[in-house]
Amino acid sequence: MPDQTNRSEPTGVLFVCLGNICRSPLAEGIFIHLARERGVLGRFSIDSCGTGGWHAGEPADPRSIAVAAKHGIELPSRARKFDPAADIDGFDWLIPMDRQNHRDLRDHGVPERKLKLILDFHPQPPTREVPDPYYGGPDGFDKVYQMLVRSCEGLLDSLR
Repeated sequence: MPDQTNRSEPTGVLFVCLGNICRSPLAEGIFIHLARERGVLGRFSIDSCGTGGWHAGEPADPRSIAVAAKHGIELPSRARKFDPAADIDGFDWLIPMDRQNHRDLRDHGVPERKLKLILDFHPQPPTREVPDPYYGGPDGFDKVYQMLVRSCEGLLDSLR
């Protein structure tokens, strides 16, 4: 990733999943938390969205909120659908959770140079994609949380 240290404007990071209630708001909250802990939150503009709009306006899934809260992290955002007109130019990096989200973003015209799967930043990724925990139990959210923490730490390191 390019060096972001001498930018005058915040680096835009948009986390993307399918419905924007499980994985991407959790990644957003983790990234905000880590950036705040490192004292660099002001260097970033951070958001999340979904490729689908079924949950627009809703808070994160209660299981995502619960796993985040266990680790002292808040998930303040509301679900929204990806907006090609605003998001392609409005963010430097669009970080999908899985290959289908990646394809959907590319099909909407997002340049490949702005796309990177979240697990590309994990030092030892257990898989290539963050599984969608929506139809599973709470343990799936714990596993996703662990994947996202390691990946968000790697992403933050690469952007600093």
